[in-house]
Amino acid sequence: MSVFARLVEQLAELLQPIFHASAAAAAIVLFTAFVRLLVHPLSRATARGQRARAALQPKVAELREKHGKNPQKFQQAVLELHAEEKVSPLSGCLPSLLQLPAFFLLYHLFSHTTLSGRTNGLLTHQLFAAPLGGRWSDALADGGVFGASGAVYLGLFAVVVAVATFNYLRTKRTMAADAPASAGNASAPGLAVVGRAMPFMSYFTLLTVAVVPLAAVLYVVTSTTWSAVERVLLYR
Repeated sequence: MSVFARLVEQLAELLQPIFHASAAAAAIVLFTAFVRLLVHPLSRATARGQRARAALQPKVAELREKHGKNPQKFQQAVLELHAEEKVSPLSGCLPSLLQLPAFFLLYHLFSHTTLSGRTNGLLTHQLFAAPLGGRWSDALADGGVFGASGAVYLGLFAVVVAVATFNYLRTKRTMAADAPASAGNASAPGLAVVGRAMPFMSYFTLLTVAVVPLAAVLYVVTSTTWSAVERVLLYR
C-alpha cells in the first residue's frame, strides 16, 4: 500500500505545476487511463469474441430447431458449441474483473488517516473544493447539495448519468438489432437474467459515486467514460 501511495504522491508532484491543488486528482485520472491501457488488449479480445458469438447464431438456430422441445438438451448443445468454437459467453466480464484491484487500492488508500505509521498526506489533496478522502455525505454536511464540495459531486453525477444513458441507449439498440444472438446467449443458464439487466448496469455507478471516497469516484467515473468510448471504437 505504501508503495502505491508513493507512486500517486510522486505523480501528483509532477502534475502540481499544471493542476495545482487538484494535482492528485489528475494523477488518479492518469493512473486510471494507464490501467485501462493495460486492460485494452483484453477488451479487444472481448470484441472479437462477441463477433465470433454473432457468427455462431446460424448454428444456434439449427440447434434450436433440432432440440426446441427439450430446453435442457438445447442449453447443453449451445454450451458445447461455444466450447468447440472456443468462444466463451462470459468473456466480456474479464476486463472488468481485472480492474477491481486498482479500484480497491484507491478505496483503501483514501480511507485511512495513516499509512505505514505516518499521516496520510494524500487526504489533504482536493478536486477543486472537495477533499479526495471525503464522501458525498461529507459534502452534504458541509454546504449542502449546492455548496462548494457538493457542486463537485453534482458535476460527477451529471457525467455518470450522461455516460449511463449513452450506454443504456446503445445497449438497447444492440440487443434489438441482435435479437437472435441474444436468444442464443440467453439459452445458457443464468444469461437470460443478465441480458435483461444489462442496459441498466451503468446506472449502478451512481450508487458507487454516492458512497465511496472521492478518489475512488474519480477512478470509477474515468473508467466508465473510457469504457463507453472504447466500445464505440471497438464495436463499430
